[in-house]
Amino acid sequence: MNSETEVAAHYTTGRVHQAILQGLAAAGKDMARLTRDDLGGVDEFHVGGTEATKELAAQMSLRPLMRLLDVGCGIGGPARYFAAMHGCRVDGIDLTEEFVNVAGNLSQIVNLNHLVAFQKASALDLPFEPGTFDGAYMIHVGMNIADKSGVYREVRRVLKPGSVLVIFDILRLNNAPIRFPVPWALHAETSFVGDAANYRTALTQAGFRVEKERNRAAFGIEFTERAMARIVESGPPALGLHLLMGEKTPLMLKNVLTMMREGVLAPVEFYARAE
Repeated sequence: MNSETEVAAHYTTGRVHQAILQGLAAAGKDMARLTRDDLGGVDEFHVGGTEATKELAAQMSLRPLMRLLDVGCGIGGPARYFAAMHGCRVDGIDLTEEFVNVAGNLSQIVNLNHLVAFQKASALDLPFEPGTFDGAYMIHVGMNIADKSGVYREVRRVLKPGSVLVIFDILRLNNAPIRFPVPWALHAETSFVGDAANYRTALTQAGFRVEKERNRAAFGIEFTERAMARIVESGPPALGLHLLMGEKTPLMLKNVLTMMREGVLAPVEFYARAE
């Protein structure tokens, strides 16, 4: 089994869509009038959730009908945010077929399927023509990809010159061992956490100019502390990340929080422009 197959298997449960529908009903949502906001508890599978996505969007010079590529789209939360809030057209790709199917189903339920589209594909072999997109983003994807230079070359190929690639990943700050499990991996074989120098070099070699880099450790710690405190106080919410990560969710969050507090890992943003 190659690493891409293992990564897809890590995220596949066969019951994500049904679990989300049941969670929505348990949360008292009006199933006949669901909106993107109703999905908020589970939609954004990354540190900072919608708060982080808003921060990224605010720095991307977005405009209506701008065509964006979502590399590693998961169940489509950020894509729906960019579509609903900024009128962008978003194509999402992901290795996990179940996630792609759920992303499409949820987008149809909340009436955003006219602006978003999802398909199963590898980030190392994007199914698009050169110069297709006006911008691209990758949110908590690089931790599952060993060949970061290969990914960035593919993204550069499908971007128009001058377009921006935004990355928000968990990065290493030192060489201390990673505690498993974490949300992106149960063991080291499918975890490829890089450091900032690795990202900068890979982006430059792929034809990007890094314009901005921001360490968001303090934000990540505070957000994760809040999320864990809510779980301790009230138990898992009806609609939460445990629907994607399963029963190990508290341990995964605890491990990430501990490593952020210790300065081993941090969520970091990169803004790079295609030359």
